[in-house]
Amino acid sequence: MRLALVTEGMIHRSVGDLMDWLDGHAPDVRDLEIGTGGYSPLGHSPLELSTAERRAWHARITGRGFRIAAFNVSGNPLHPGGAIGQRHDSDLRRTIVLAAELGIDRIVAMSGTPAAGPAPSSAPHFAANAWLPDYAGIADWQWEHRVRPYWEEINEFVTRTSPGLMVCLELHPGAHVFNVATFERLHAAAPGIGVNLDPSHLFWQGMDPLRVIERLGSRIGYAHAKDVRYADDELVLNGVLDNRWPGDPMHIPWDFAAVGHGAHDIWWWQAFAAALSRGSCCRAARRPSGSSLATCPTPFSRRWPRWSSERSHGSALRPCSVRPRVTTNARSRRSA
Repeated sequence: MRLALVTEGMIHRSVGDLMDWLDGHAPDVRDLEIGTGGYSPLGHSPLELSTAERRAWHARITGRGFRIAAFNVSGNPLHPGGAIGQRHDSDLRRTIVLAAELGIDRIVAMSGTPAAGPAPSSAPHFAANAWLPDYAGIADWQWEHRVRPYWEEINEFVTRTSPGLMVCLELHPGAHVFNVATFERLHAAAPGIGVNLDPSHLFWQGMDPLRVIERLGSRIGYAHAKDVRYADDELVLNGVLDNRWPGDPMHIPWDFAAVGHGAHDIWWWQAFAAALSRGSCCRAARRPSGSSLATCPTPFSRRWPRWSSERSHGSALRPCSVRPRVTTNARSRRSA
């Protein structure tokens, strides 16, 4: 695995300044995940550049000894509000073309969420539970009329444009594809689409990321590392579905946390890295100290909540806890 940085947490720095910062604070980190649309800020994106400018942009990065691990275009291309869905769909398609031009083989995205039915709507509907009769059939309608047709088309577009590219969907509550069952249904219809596994989105649902890795295996093409932390006094009263989130992290039942500052210890994260390694074609690598570790091609990313400072980023980026190499994400809680 490789350790990288999702750059949007340092969007106030230029790409050149960011590489300087990594050279000084985290020299082991040589991979970057760049936001190119959707909910991602665009300060580092080459999407609006000409073909020649894109190649020059990429050459400046590789010339410094860095590489692009992935482009991130997580958004809602199925948004029923018109402008948002159209823009996020365009961002995704243009990012696929960009990745093909530059030889990048991973894109991080989300499945999107449409409205509850065919009637005009300005807001998406997350059909998480159909126990009440008002919600019965919504998820099936969304699947048949919006989600499946869209991702079958995107799958074909990727195959035509860049056959080696994998679009990796976050299993993110709020998106139609948010767990194993919803992903496997989509994958059966669009077999070129994979998973970006962020365990923090699974923890608070009561899912076991290690079992998910065991089930999905090579369909996981990318991973983020972010933890959660729980406020027990709030959790027992309001549960995980408390709708005050995001709010004051001291007064909500749960929140995202950086690796090393959440509910899971170093041993769990080492097991997570090892499970990812077993699920792909692995090879031996060497630490700088000379001891061997298991590695695999799956990029693996650490993510921080928005209150993390650059000083804490520097210590978090030093690969001292989850030593098998990772992709590090400094995205905000709001957009996580």
